[in-house]
Amino acid sequence: MIIGVPKETFPGERRVALVPATLALLVKSKLEVLVEAGAGEQAGYPNSTYEEKGGKVVASRNEVFGSADVILQVRGYGMNPEAGKADLDLLRASQIVIGFFEPLTSIEAVKAVSAKGATLFAMELIPRITRAQSMDALSSMATISGYKAVLMAADHLPKMFPMMMTAAGTVTPAKVFVVGAGVAGLQAIATSRRLGAVVEAYDVRPAVKEQVQSLGAKFVEMEIKTAGAEDKGGYAKQLGEDFYQKQREMMTRIVAENDVVITTAAIPGKRSPILITSSMVEGMRPGSVIVDLAAERGGNCELTRADETTIVNGVTILGPLNLPSTLPFHASQMYAKNISTFLLHLVKDGNLQLDINDEITRETLVAEDGKVVHPKVEEAIRVTQATAGAGRGRSE
Repeated sequence: MIIGVPKETFPGERRVALVPATLALLVKSKLEVLVEAGAGEQAGYPNSTYEEKGGKVVASRNEVFGSADVILQVRGYGMNPEAGKADLDLLRASQIVIGFFEPLTSIEAVKAVSAKGATLFAMELIPRITRAQSMDALSSMATISGYKAVLMAADHLPKMFPMMMTAAGTVTPAKVFVVGAGVAGLQAIATSRRLGAVVEAYDVRPAVKEQVQSLGAKFVEMEIKTAGAEDKGGYAKQLGEDFYQKQREMMTRIVAENDVVITTAAIPGKRSPILITSSMVEGMRPGSVIVDLAAERGGNCELTRADETTIVNGVTILGPLNLPSTLPFHASQMYAKNISTFLLHLVKDGNLQLDINDEITRETLVAEDGKVVHPKVEEAIRVTQATAGAGRGRSE
């Protein structure tokens, strides 16, 4: 079986789906690997390093798609809607595509790949269960985002993070507030603490309190019950208006007390919840910094502009996109481990064997044999079609 690794075409994307070290594992499993020339260069992996590990570097993208049984990508068409569209013409029936795809929101892209008869697996749908931890690419990339967010905040803050005893007296430590204690949030807490900041963190899920405290941060609690705040995948769920009102009151006070606010709250397939309002920003001290890791889905801060730096009343608001790509060497290394482990989960004796009874396989399979087969994606398509139909009815 032949595995193909094309060069990423999304603007600014520097990651690669496989690194030489993981390629060697696939070759040992009787898989042949084709890598498009230059695919790993921006991540720090030149062509020669792939050849040394048993891969074959080919000059043509057409050759990768034309020869490979399985295509491994970082950004599939759904996450690369403009440049990625060109790959549709290269896909063929029964070819397998594995990568990030945004299947719950990139409905037309899912339908287009399905129409080609290709089999699509989405890495963001890896279930958060124990035996799939080594395949959890979302967590890997969130780790990098949480780390980089703190470095960005430290770079923009007109203060030093740690407390220091100097000849000029004592420098007080910066105060950091992390909103959301998922993987990115926990990494942001850990990195902030390593730099010497005083850290507070908040999450609607009381279960993460112990994790926050274990990293040396204070867990901010509200005097309201939040039972059922977490879904079976470990993500935060939407709650009632009474809860959100009390949350806003608490956030207004805490945000004003901190020098840096890092927000990480996201709900899969939906717009990011607004947690930091414009009035909260007005209450912050000039020079304070907000790093909004939810910017790609609208942002947790009301004033966030995706991929821009905004200054409001002296407060710097950063809306970074694709932070893992800014550290492509290790981001690619981590992602390659995730995707190769997932691929080997599907392979037996050098051949692909899809067991739909297996939870990992079933939960990540989006399209097969010309049909969309994932229940959540099917539901998203129905909702989109119903909404479009209602819109046409009103216009008529």
